[in-house]
Amino acid sequence: MLSTFTGIEIGKRGLIATTVGLDTVGHNMTNASTPGYSRETVDFQAAEPLTIPGLTRPLTPGQVGQGVEVARISRVTDSLLEGRIVAQGNQQGFWHQRDKYLLMISQTYNEPADQSVRTLMDKFWAGWQQLALTPQDGSARQEVLQRGQSLLDGIKNRYHSLDQIRQMVNTDITTSVHEVNDLTTQIAKLNEQIMKSKATGDNPNDLLDRRDLLVEKLSTYINITVNNQDPKGFNIHTDGYQLVQGNIALPLKLAPDQNNEGFPKVVWANTNQDIHFHGGSLAASLQLRDKDLRSEIQSLDNMTVNFVDLVNENHRAGYGLNGQTGLDFFVEKPGVLNAQGNYDRSGNGTFDHTYLFRMTGANRLDGQSQVGLAGTITLPAANGNVTIDYHPTDTVNQILGKINNSGAEVVARLDRNGELSLKATPSEETKNPDFVIRHVEDSGQFLVGYAGILQQSGAAGAYDWGHADAVASLRSVGVSYQVSPLLHPSGWMAINPKLKEEPGAIAASLGTEGRPGAPGDGSAALAIANLRTRPVMVGQISTFDDYFANAVANIGLKGEQAKQAMQTQDLVMKNLNDLKQSISGVNIDEELAQMIKFQHGYAAAARFINVMNQMLDTIINRMGV
Repeated sequence: MLSTFTGIEIGKRGLIATTVGLDTVGHNMTNASTPGYSRETVDFQAAEPLTIPGLTRPLTPGQVGQGVEVARISRVTDSLLEGRIVAQGNQQGFWHQRDKYLLMISQTYNEPADQSVRTLMDKFWAGWQQLALTPQDGSARQEVLQRGQSLLDGIKNRYHSLDQIRQMVNTDITTSVHEVNDLTTQIAKLNEQIMKSKATGDNPNDLLDRRDLLVEKLSTYINITVNNQDPKGFNIHTDGYQLVQGNIALPLKLAPDQNNEGFPKVVWANTNQDIHFHGGSLAASLQLRDKDLRSEIQSLDNMTVNFVDLVNENHRAGYGLNGQTGLDFFVEKPGVLNAQGNYDRSGNGTFDHTYLFRMTGANRLDGQSQVGLAGTITLPAANGNVTIDYHPTDTVNQILGKINNSGAEVVARLDRNGELSLKATPSEETKNPDFVIRHVEDSGQFLVGYAGILQQSGAAGAYDWGHADAVASLRSVGVSYQVSPLLHPSGWMAINPKLKEEPGAIAASLGTEGRPGAPGDGSAALAIANLRTRPVMVGQISTFDDYFANAVANIGLKGEQAKQAMQTQDLVMKNLNDLKQSISGVNIDEELAQMIKFQHGYAAAARFINVMNQMLDTIINRMGV
């Protein structure tokens, strides 16, 4: 049967329910500016009525309501929208990181400023042109020295600028790995608290908001997928590997990579297995450091080492005012101290590889002549080797073109004496060193008897860098070779100190039959000046001018792509966040309306209790004898 105090209980429940509603409104309004906060709503339900159907049910005229009670406090979210934001977050982080650093890289070119490397090189060529016109003039030689030094300073400045940016990106990588580990640890701890809270029947809304915010932040660093339906708990994966499972977080760590100049790679801390991210700012940083910046430095090194090599080749053939010849204009520092290029790559104290940058044949060739030979040349590529077939009707220049456009990491040209020169290029893969010829093989006679580089045809006569004394496979008479240069020649090259001490030794004439040229002969200086437009940068880039044009265009296009992609991703994320805010965000006007509603509800419940109190007062205090 109904209690005399049922009305008091109903009123009390009304007070409690409306108080919870007011508290929730206050919680919403005070967190209106809190990042990641989702608006909360109170779900009310009617209290269990009197009475429940059963055999012992009292005789009452139907079920009598017992007031209101709070069923739950829910946060207003859209799980599909949250998933979309997490999926897009890594792309936004990726392109923001690329845009920032590509802008820095483009600024190192200083184009079209007077101090750009291109302008300094133009002045260098002009200095040699002037020396060719006035070979007896000492001031022209001083001008060549000064412009040469300015050019070297410009190249070094660009290298050091690129290297500093690379170091900055590497610092970003270290910071990002620590941030990822910190975020995953926090998410795992929140998972444990959320599971405990749910086990007691609560809705841990604030903890869920905090976790969602951390997950969104994590998605800007790496590409992740979230699984909230796993019975073992909330899971996060990256590229199929589990990053967080319930209250367990699997950390990342940095491991030094000796094949990449000691820069660390990202691996799993528990297995040391490499991780390859495909999105997020961490993936962008790794790509910038190991591909974009490495490629920019390699390109500058390639230009520098060929520039130095070609200028020295022509300068050695010339004569100075003092009759000296055979001098290099630039210093070329070998990266291997052994004269045969033998190198201890494994670090065990024994020579196990051969590092050669260039090998030049013993025979003079005519580029327009048909070789009358057939065979297959095998040269190293980024992964494995490439083969180049040649035929009897091919000219020497056609074979060189095939080599230079084959994708091999070796290029070919005829030097000033018409001898075939094979040069190593920078390596695409970090596992292979730059400017090292790794394999040269010819099934026929073009590289053997015709060009005079190899001693023997076929695999038995191939040059291969994978052992010491590999130069034994080269022709013993007439062939020449140069060991690989010190790492990053763009950062250390210098003018020959002997020329600074005695500028008269700077070569201007080529001379004849081993004797200096006649007074006024500037043929050597003219040959060096003509390197500007000659097809000397073999491969896809033919001249030094082409190098600068391609380098500036390449970084400009990368920067343009990054900016456009960043703007697109920003717009996508803005639309998604605006939609999320319209669903989950706190609207102050709505909350004020709810506050007034609960305020009146509270007043009504209080008034109801007051009426019930008056009725009970009548019964208790006014009835009786």
